[in-house]
Amino acid sequence: MRVMLGITGASGAPYAARVLRGLVEAGADTGVCASAAGRQVIALEIYGDRTMDGRGALERFVEDHGSPDVTVWDEKDYSAPYASGSSRTDAVVICPCSMATVGTIVAGAEANLIHRAAGVQLKERRKLVVVPRETPLSSIHLENLLRLRNAGAEVLPAAPGFYHLPQSIDDLVDFVAGRVLDQVGVDLTVSHRWGEP
Repeated sequence: MRVMLGITGASGAPYAARVLRGLVEAGADTGVCASAAGRQVIALEIYGDRTMDGRGALERFVEDHGSPDVTVWDEKDYSAPYASGSSRTDAVVICPCSMATVGTIVAGAEANLIHRAAGVQLKERRKLVVVPRETPLSSIHLENLLRLRNAGAEVLPAAPGFYHLPQSIDDLVDFVAGRVLDQVGVDLTVSHRWGEP
C-alpha cells in the first residue's frame, strides 16, 4: 500500500505523528510532505521549540515517529509519485489539514505537492482523507468541506471520542489516528473499539 501523509499548518501535529507510526507499523510505503507552516507546527507541538528550523524539525519528526524507509518530499517536488495519476497511490492523508489547504484544494489551485496529491486522488477517484483541525468553523469553511466531501474526500475532523474512557492525551490522539487509519484501510487497532472488550 502506497500512502502519502501531508502535514499542513493547522494545530494537530501529534495526530500526524501517530498516523505516521501506524502507517509504518502496517508496512505501508509511506511518504511525508509538510508545508512550511506544517513544519513550524511540528517544531512547536512535537518539540516545544518555536525557533527550531522547520526542515530539521521534519527530519527529526520522521526519524522519531517513522522509519528509515519513509521518504520525505519537499513541498515543491513534483517528481514525487503522488503528483501524477499514472503512479498509483492508494491514499493521501492530510493531517492536520488547515482551512487554507481545504480552500486551495477545492479551488483546484494546487500550489504545492500536498494540494497536487489531493487533486490527483480526487480526479482518479482514489482515497483522500482530510483531518481538519479548526474551531469554530465559518460558513466558508463548512461550504468548502462539503464541496470536498462531495468531490469524494473523506472529511474526518480531529474530534476525539470519550466513550473509550481515555486516561491520557495519547488515548485521545490514538482515537483520531485510529479512525484515520481505518479510512485508509490499515487494519491496525490503536484504540479501544466500541462494543469490543
